[in-house]
Amino acid sequence: MDVEVGQAEEVPEGLDEVTQEDYASLSKLLQGFIEIPTIDKAWSFRSGSGMSTMSLTPFVGISCLTCYLFMQSAAEEGSHAMFMISQPSLLANKRRKSVLSSYVVKESNNSVKFHWSPFPTEITGVSAMVPSPSGSKLLVIRNAEGDLTTHFEIWGPSEVKKEFVVPPSIHGSVYSDGWFEGISWNSDETALAYVAEEPDATKPTFNGFGYQKEGTTHKDCGSWKGQGDWEEDWGESYAGKRQPALFVIDIDRFEYLHMFHALRFNYFMYQVLKQTFCSGEVCPVAVGRALSVGQVEWAPSKYLVFVGWPSNRKLGIKYCYNRPCALYAAKAPSFKSEVSRTRGNSAEDLAIFNLTRSISSAFFPRFRPDGKFLVFLSAKSSVDSGAHMATDSLHKIDWPSDGELSPSLQVVDVVPVVMCPEYGCFPGLYCSNFLSKPWLSDGHTMVLSSVWGSAQTILSVNVLSGKVSRISPKSSNSSWNLLAIDGDDIIAECSSPIDIPQIKYGSHIEKISADVEWSWLDILSPLTKCSENAVSCLASLQFSILKIPVRGLSENFTKGSNNPFEAIYVSSTSKKSDVHDPLITILHGGPHDVAFSSFSKTSAFLCVLGFSLLIVNYRGSRGFGEEALQSLPGKVGSQDVDDVLTAIDHVIDKGLAHPSKIAVVGLSHGGFLATHLIGQAPDKFSAAAARNPVCNFALMVGTSDIPDWCFFLAYGNEGNPRFTESPSAEHLDLFYSKSPISHVSKVKTPTLFLLGARDVRVPMTDGLQYARALREKGVETKVIVFPNDIHPINSYMLASGVIGMAYTILQTALTIFTVSTGNRLGGDGFAFLDFFGDKVISYLLATGAAAGFGLTVDSARGVDDSAIGSYFQKANVSASLLFIGFLFVAISSVFSSLSLPKRVE
Repeated sequence: MDVEVGQAEEVPEGLDEVTQEDYASLSKLLQGFIEIPTIDKAWSFRSGSGMSTMSLTPFVGISCLTCYLFMQSAAEEGSHAMFMISQPSLLANKRRKSVLSSYVVKESNNSVKFHWSPFPTEITGVSAMVPSPSGSKLLVIRNAEGDLTTHFEIWGPSEVKKEFVVPPSIHGSVYSDGWFEGISWNSDETALAYVAEEPDATKPTFNGFGYQKEGTTHKDCGSWKGQGDWEEDWGESYAGKRQPALFVIDIDRFEYLHMFHALRFNYFMYQVLKQTFCSGEVCPVAVGRALSVGQVEWAPSKYLVFVGWPSNRKLGIKYCYNRPCALYAAKAPSFKSEVSRTRGNSAEDLAIFNLTRSISSAFFPRFRPDGKFLVFLSAKSSVDSGAHMATDSLHKIDWPSDGELSPSLQVVDVVPVVMCPEYGCFPGLYCSNFLSKPWLSDGHTMVLSSVWGSAQTILSVNVLSGKVSRISPKSSNSSWNLLAIDGDDIIAECSSPIDIPQIKYGSHIEKISADVEWSWLDILSPLTKCSENAVSCLASLQFSILKIPVRGLSENFTKGSNNPFEAIYVSSTSKKSDVHDPLITILHGGPHDVAFSSFSKTSAFLCVLGFSLLIVNYRGSRGFGEEALQSLPGKVGSQDVDDVLTAIDHVIDKGLAHPSKIAVVGLSHGGFLATHLIGQAPDKFSAAAARNPVCNFALMVGTSDIPDWCFFLAYGNEGNPRFTESPSAEHLDLFYSKSPISHVSKVKTPTLFLLGARDVRVPMTDGLQYARALREKGVETKVIVFPNDIHPINSYMLASGVIGMAYTILQTALTIFTVSTGNRLGGDGFAFLDFFGDKVISYLLATGAAAGFGLTVDSARGVDDSAIGSYFQKANVSASLLFIGFLFVAISSVFSSLSLPKRVE
C-alpha cells in the first residue's frame, strides 16, 4: 500500500510562525501602497446636458442595467462626474488606465451623495478623452503603440456615432503630453481643432542605379541612405517626436457610418465604404514651421487661438517655462461648401495674429464663457530672468465683440508677480495647469490650483478686480488639487504625507461681511480606499511643516532671500523620547521646483519601515515669492547646500533626529545637492542615493538638452547673455568649481546611483563619471541603470527594486556603525525591524522576478511577431533587474543580521 507523504513546509532557520505572519503582513502592506490609484483627470456634467452616466456606460463597458438602477435611486436633480484613474502594474511594467463614473446628488439638508458605478473599466490604447461643451458627445482618440494611424471616435448617449481614421500621410500621433496638448470643440460641436505631429517628410531613395524619383515613406527606409536630414526636437520626453502642428477635423460632414453596418457581412466592402465616406475631412492650419504650436482653443468667433514657440533653436521644453512663447490667432478652415474648400486661400485667411506682442510669455489660454475676454498665464519672470521655473502672472485680453482682430488689442494685468510676500501671505501664482472650464457661473471668477509655501492650495481669482482668495481651508497643512467644477461647486482632492488622497466637495456660503467662505464635505469613494493594514500604519504617523530661519543673514541679500524657508517633517507618533528613527533627507529638483505636502507612496512606505523624513524646500523653491526664488542662481552649491544643512541641524537641535543616523536622497538638482552634501559634509551622512544627479556642469553643458541652465545657475542673472554653444575655458572652470565633482575627493558616504539610459536632460554619463570617481577612491558605490527610462525614471515594475536597493545601502551603512561602535541604534526592536525588513523585501523581489521569468517565457513561446518578441525581451530584462534587486537585499540581510542582539543561554 502506497502512502503519500506531504513534504513539510520549509521554514528558514530561527524563524517561527509569528515571524512568518509578520512577513505576510508587510507583504500585504507593500501591495496595499502600490495599489492605491491616482486620479489623472475628472469632468463634471450638469443634469440635462446629455452626457449622463448612462451615456458613458457603452464606452467604459459597465452594465447599463446596473447603472440605470443606481441612477433611478437618486431622485433629486444632480450632476454626473467622470474620473480617469491610473494604477501602476509592477509585473506588466506599465500604468493601467480606467474610467469610473458617478451620479452626484445634492440633498435638501445640504449634504452631497456620490452614487458610484459598481466597477471601473480599463481603457487601452486611449491617448485622450474630451467631452463636448454640451456634454452630449465624447471624443476618444486612440494612438495604439506601433499603429501609425490615428483613430477618432465620437461617442453619443448609447453608441459610437462616428469613427475617423487619419493616416500618417496627413499627420502623426496627436499630442497628449499636457504641454503642447490641445484639443478643442467648436461651439456647435461640428469640428475639432487639435495638435498633432506634422506628417513625416518624404525621404530620398537610392538603389544600385542611383537616385529614384519616387520618394518613400519613413516606414520603407531600410538604410541610412533614406533617413533624411537630422531634425532637432524639443528634448526630454520628446525624443523622436515630430514638430507639433495645428489641424482641424470636420466631424459633421459625413453621416453615413451606420448606413454601412448592414454591410458587415461583406467585410471588404464595409471597410472600403467606411474609409471612403467616414474618414472626416482633416485640414492643416497654415501656421508654418517657424512656430511649434500647442494648447489650441476655439475662439467665440471664426478664429483659433493657440500658443506658438519659435522653432529656430529647440532647447529642452519639458519643465522649462523660460522658453519664449506668445498667443496667436488664425482663421479656422471653413467646411461649409465645396466652393470654400476649393477656392484659393486669401491673404486674410492665411494671416497669423500675434495677440501678446507686449509680453515675453503667454500660455494656457481660456475664454470667458460669454467670449468677452481671453485669460492666460504668463511665465515672463522665467523668460526675462532665465530661471526655468519662477512666479507666474495672470493676464487678460478683451475680445472684440465683432470678432475682428486688430493690433490695438491690449494685455491687461490681472494678478502680477509677487516679489516679497510676508511669511504666510499670498506668495504669487505657481500653476502647472488650468481646467478646460475653470469658471464659476458668474463668468468672472476663475478657480485654479497653485502652490503656497510647502502646500498646494485652491484659489479663486476675480478676473475683473484681480482679487485672489484662498478657498481650500486656511488651517490645513495638507495639499489640495482642483479636479472639476460642478456648477458653482468644486470637486477636489486632498492628501498629505500621511493621508491617502480623499475626494472633497466644496460649496461656497455667504457671510454677513459678504466675504465668501467654502464648506468642504468628505466624499466616500472607491478611488480613495486602501488596505486596512496600510490605513493602520499611516495612522501611527504624523507630519508638520517646519519654519526654518536662514542662517547667516546678510544686508546684501534681498528681503525675500532673508525670509525663512520650510521643510516637511514626517515621523512616527509611537517612538520613545530617547530613541530616534533614522532620518532620510529628501531633496527636490529644479532647483526652482517645490515639494508640497501631498501623499507619496514611496515616502509613506519608508516611514512605515521605521524612517523619519525631512523634505526640504530650500531657498529657490517655488511658492515663497520671486525674490526668494531668484536668490539662488549664481549661488548653487553653497546657498542651497547651507539651507539643507541648516534644516538638518534644526531638527537635531529640536531632538527630532540623531546626528549619526542621517541619509540623503535627491533627484536631478536634488541629486546635485545630495552629492554636494556628502562631499562638503563628509561625516554628516550614513548613506546617500542620487537619481539622475547633476554632478558636473562642465560635462553636462555639452550633452544636455538645456545647456543654458548650466550658465544660468552658475552665473545667475548674467547667465542668459553669457550663454553660448561653445563654452570657453573660463566658463568650464567656473562650472567645475560649482559642481559636486570638485568635492569628490572628500566623500566617504556609501552612495547609490539610479540612472536612466535615455535621459537627455541629465545624461547618464554625468552620474557615471562621479560614481567611477567614488569607486576609484574605494567608496562603496552602487550603480543601477534603467535601459528604457528618461529623466524621471518611471518604470513601475522596478519600483519595489528601487526601494529594496536604496534600503540596502541605508541598512549597510547603519549596520557598519553598529558593528564598529558597539551601539545598537534604536535598540533591539530596531535591529529586528532591520533584519525582518530585509527578509520581507528580498522575498517580494524574488517572487516578482520568478513570476516575471515564468510569465514571459511561457507567453513568448510560439510568438513570431518581432514587436511582440521585443516586448517579451523587455519583460525579461525587467524580471532580471528584479532578481538583481533580490540579490542586493539578500546581501543586506547578512549585514543586518550582524546587528541582531545575541541570544543569552
